[in-house]
Amino acid sequence: MSTRVTQGVAVRRPASTGRLNDLLEREGSLGLILMAPAVIILAVFIAYPFLLGIWYSLVNARIGVPGTFVGLDNFIANAQNGIFQQTLKNTFVYTAITTVFKLVLGMALALLMNQHFRFKNLARAGLLLPWIIPTALSTLAWLWIFDSTYGIISWVLKNAGLIQRNIPFLGDPTLAMGSVIAVNIWRGTPFFAISLLAGLQTISQDLYEAAAIDGATAWQRFVHVTLPLIMPVLTIVTLFSIIWTFADFQLVYVLTRGGPTNSTHLLATLAYQIGMTAGELSVGAAISLWMFPFMAALVVAVLWYQRREQGL
Repeated sequence: MSTRVTQGVAVRRPASTGRLNDLLEREGSLGLILMAPAVIILAVFIAYPFLLGIWYSLVNARIGVPGTFVGLDNFIANAQNGIFQQTLKNTFVYTAITTVFKLVLGMALALLMNQHFRFKNLARAGLLLPWIIPTALSTLAWLWIFDSTYGIISWVLKNAGLIQRNIPFLGDPTLAMGSVIAVNIWRGTPFFAISLLAGLQTISQDLYEAAAIDGATAWQRFVHVTLPLIMPVLTIVTLFSIIWTFADFQLVYVLTRGGPTNSTHLLATLAYQIGMTAGELSVGAAISLWMFPFMAALVVAVLWYQRREQGL
């Protein structure tokens, strides 16, 4: 027991309370205590599922069957599977095309939103709508738009006399992939636009005025003033977009479920179909883990680039 004096009266308090107070007064201990809830959440919902996925990929488990250790057999089997090879190609094509378009369109919208015009704030709020609407909900609307029987695009084109038959947007492999890419661009462009707009607003107008006085054109001001100053933001936004797009699931699953004939599968949708629908947990886990080396290499490359630019 420890003793403290209050207005001349000795008050005893448990020794454990004193030790707790001493612990909380230490900066390092307090920091660990405050970090503990976040660490527990990360361990339970991220680290544990990730390690469990690695274990499943190394065994031949199925739903209800624990399985035995098989090493890299699941990865080798996937690499030799034609559907997986097509899926891996789809994932890279899907990610590359959508990222380039989102970057270009997002930059254009950010430059436009950075200008002064009436109802600017309303326009900025409206720009966010595709991004803040739940993915599954907005994709259901696109599912109706692309419908081969009642879709509004085919209806408008037929009534305008431009086509004779409805367009099977989701029934043709090429058109289905194009449709999925288009919806992802529509949904992801606002993220680029708002993020880059925030970066643009940190640039001093004095720099543009000085460049204009020196005779720089609008394009030269963009290349030599705007791009270098927003490059840190641009790099991080692009990195996040690539990661989210590479692991995309909801959009493709709602629109096509990987069809027609597995032509629009991404790694995430194929892993779900094989692992959960077909019950091959180990094969599905191995498919999903193919994302990890590519994402890890990308993150390392971006971090290295950032440190080099900062001279670290």
